[in-house]
Amino acid sequence: MSTNRRSFIKKSIIGAGLLTGANFMGNDVFAHENMAKSSKINLSDEDIILFQGDSITDVGRDRNNRNPNDTGALGHGYALLAASQLLNKYPEKKLKIHNTGISGNRVPDLQKRWEEDTLAFKPTILSILIGVNDFWRTIDRGAKTTVEEYKTQYQQLLQNTMQKLPDVKLIIGEPFAVKGVGHITEAWYPKFLAYQDAARDVAKEFNAILLPYQKVFDNAQKSAPGAYWAADGVHPTLAGAQMMASAWMECIK
Repeated sequence: MSTNRRSFIKKSIIGAGLLTGANFMGNDVFAHENMAKSSKINLSDEDIILFQGDSITDVGRDRNNRNPNDTGALGHGYALLAASQLLNKYPEKKLKIHNTGISGNRVPDLQKRWEEDTLAFKPTILSILIGVNDFWRTIDRGAKTTVEEYKTQYQQLLQNTMQKLPDVKLIIGEPFAVKGVGHITEAWYPKFLAYQDAARDVAKEFNAILLPYQKVFDNAQKSAPGAYWAADGVHPTLAGAQMMASAWMECIK
């Protein structure tokens, strides 16, 4: 997911229909998924919530704008939609919500900018969605990253995080792909499944809430074709972004 795809991502999100409700996937998905941490996150007053990841999180945000709760700084994807729901539902809590996802990132890219783009914000709730590029680059650019390296680097990242922010509450998004749509060919399988397994293992190890996005997108295809939710198989449409935001909100109580 290179930076020059940001225009496509923005257009695909703006051009798709808005899903309202998303009741068909919310509780059902979580009821059937073994989350690493069964309890949901209780919001506290003045919580600092940070969304981190690649282009699925970035979605055209203004990277020079580091202000909380700012539309431009939050991008045009699920992070913005989840933030708007949080701010609307809990005005009395005075939440501060940031997005520092960057298009094209893999775990080693996060490691390089972790101090400035994560730890410096001192988040009390940290939501991470990373992994699709760690695999994708092995398909389209000949990268040599193995699933073992992905998992080890992810573990190192979170070990560093817990040392600096021992009380932070973690949400780990499962990397996902819509099979048969756009970029997602048979060449992805079964190797990509191992990266999803690794993300689930990391969530369990660090007592994080696992957000089962693959299950969310699989279930959504009972109502509409895969391209309706992710135009190229990876980047969500507006309907897909709203669905992701609804799933994210299921982690909060």
